[in-house]
Amino acid sequence: MQQGFLGKWFLTETFMYSYQEKPYVCEICNKAFSRSGDLNSHFRMHAKEKPRVCELYHKAFSVKFYLNTHIRIHTKEKPHVCELCNRPFSQRGDLKRHLRIRTKEKPHFCEICNKPFSQKSDLKRHLRIHTKEKPHVCEICGKAFSESGSLKIHLFIHTKEKPHVCEICNKTFSRIGDLNTHLRIHTKEKPHVCEICNKAFSRNCDLNTHLRIHTKEKPHVCEICNQAFSQRGNLNSHIRRHLKEKPHVCEICNKAFSVKGNLNTHLRIHTKEKPHICEICNKDFSAKGNLHRHLRIHTKEKPHICEICNQAFSRRGNLNTHLRIHTKEKPHVCEICNKAFSVKVI
Repeated sequence: MQQGFLGKWFLTETFMYSYQEKPYVCEICNKAFSRSGDLNSHFRMHAKEKPRVCELYHKAFSVKFYLNTHIRIHTKEKPHVCELCNRPFSQRGDLKRHLRIRTKEKPHFCEICNKPFSQKSDLKRHLRIHTKEKPHVCEICGKAFSESGSLKIHLFIHTKEKPHVCEICNKTFSRIGDLNTHLRIHTKEKPHVCEICNKAFSRNCDLNTHLRIHTKEKPHVCEICNQAFSQRGNLNSHIRRHLKEKPHVCEICNKAFSVKGNLNTHLRIHTKEKPHICEICNKDFSAKGNLHRHLRIHTKEKPHICEICNQAFSRRGNLNTHLRIHTKEKPHVCEICNKAFSVKVI
């Protein structure tokens, strides 16, 4: 009797899975599932319940599967292997992304403009350009955002709360994820590695941004002039140039900036602070970008390539100047004799 019951249960589960019957429906968002366990795991996303906790970093997860995947960061286990190049990965999703980069596959298409994407999440973000949808609204000031992550970051403006403290330098953070990322400055840990060029990053978001160098993907589009950008921050800075907006003001000399990062870099002129140090020759810099450009002297890296003649440059500014050879553009005009030049020399 018991055996018959188990057999019936097994056949029922197999039938539902095979024929994609999904009888378990979420009462909040109407998403359907074939198994009750999957519905229960899904409910935790709505309830924000995260009962599974990593014992090393105390990071919490709603589903045991996500915890097990996270633990591989610590164990260095990589069970998913590419059949083309034998490269191992800790997560199945990373392997799928790797295969799409190798095969140039972009299976997700925008139904409005036919733009293809390698990842479904990038397509969803792109669609909000067309729909102007901003479903995530701040309950305090009513400001709306297209992505939940942007709303979470915005909320810290109101709460000013920073409960997570670094035990090494006592710096405080509003989110435990930011603390964990900060800790990698002390540990030098860079667990997120580019599958194409092996460059390593401490944050997954930095890796995703870096991957767009290889894929040439630019999902963030200016609504004013349609110029596209690989990073949202670059789009925000670009929009401020249209608006002539400079909200970030230096309290010492009153110089205004459109981007907060530029203000922070400017402040180091007054403080003489140079926190970015070259690990090869110990030369110090006030801006991280200056350090990156300096490092190319040692690495001989020239990432900026002319699309017309393939000449490579270590700096984007040098590439822009070079392009004027092809375009014959001479934007710098002498105010006395009106002679035009392609390069501004002081």
